Amino acid sequence: MEVSTLDAYSTYLMALRWLHFVAGITWIGLLYFFNLVNVEFMKKLDGPTKGKVIPELMPRALWWFRWGAVVTVLIGIMYYMSVLKDEPNMGSAIGIWFGVVLVTYAVIYAAFVPTSGPLNKGPILAIVVGLVVVIMMGILIAMLGGPKVSSKSLSIALGGGLGVIMMLNVWGIIWPNQKRIIAWIAANAAQGTAIPPESAKLARQAFLASRANFYLSFPMLFFMGAASHYPWIGFIK
Repeated sequence: MEVSTLDAYSTYLMALRWLHFVAGITWIGLLYFFNLVNVEFMKKLDGPTKGKVIPELMPRALWWFRWGAVVTVLIGIMYYMSVLKDEPNMGSAIGIWFGVVLVTYAVIYAAFVPTSGPLNKGPILAIVVGLVVVIMMGILIAMLGGPKVSSKSLSIALGGGLGVIMMLNVWGIIWPNQKRIIAWIAANAAQGTAIPPESAKLARQAFLASRANFYLSFPMLFFMGAASHYPWIGFIK
């Protein structure tokens, strides 16, 4: 809906968009920090140094990271619903969108569970996740698209779907695994408690999920930007 006058509803929409931007910058900024800076930095630290740095740095960073993801996605869904109210079949569109996205995440989550075999290799896992995401987007375009559907709503459906998957990766894999690893490292540094061998498996899962989120963020941001600035839907009509 185009807004030409300043009223309560337009202010509400602007507040949603502003909060969405702030939370999204916090979340994705930390995602890029973890992948582009932190991973390589941690490789250069010895055991005792990690025991001091990780328990201090990571809990705070991961707090902003995981809650930034929640706020970004929840406000994004609220904004998406405000866009859909001007679209045909709003109720069924929301149901289809949630269903397709959640099934997609279930498949992706299953791909992250093994930490041995072909799926433990980054390039192979990337191909699998990429194919699953492309199939998801194709299904969403086929089921939600149509001559009366706006480019804006379809762009948000695709970008928002990727955002939901990324948030579920944060809360389903990255944070639970990192929480246990941080506790083990802190106990090792303070009391000399041995770090369980299981930590390597959990660290690998968290790394792969974080790296997947890193790559998924690029198409997600493209579709979010395209919602208001690039009417790409004309190419598929």
